[in-house]
Amino acid sequence: MSFDKILGIHAQSLQLHAKRAEVLASNIANADTPGYKARDFDFREILRQEMPQSVTLRTTHQNHIPLDNGVISPSEMAYRIPSQPSLDGNTVDSQLEHTAYAENAIQYQTSLRFLSGSIQTLKKAIVGQ
Repeated sequence: MSFDKILGIHAQSLQLHAKRAEVLASNIANADTPGYKARDFDFREILRQEMPQSVTLRTTHQNHIPLDNGVISPSEMAYRIPSQPSLDGNTVDSQLEHTAYAENAIQYQTSLRFLSGSIQTLKKAIVGQ
């Protein structure tokens, strides 16, 4: 029995939603910072890449260069294309960021509830209820 098979992609989804919440919160916090460029990443594309693959990279010796252990590497982050940038160069659209943050929070809660239900089902199966 593999937890990866039981829980599916939801564990990775939670990590991505948490990282996206950080990125969106940073955008919102910098809405009035001159020259700040709003950032985001393509959630679906990153999640698709997280699907199990046959080959994964890993270090096999302590002197090997460590892999990027972050959920999202800086190269996967993109700048938002502003619909109407401000005169000071800031590209944060507060309404867009708040909407994206709320949507992300709902999706996070959905994945969390699914995982919770899966874990409860496993507990019942183990206990024999």
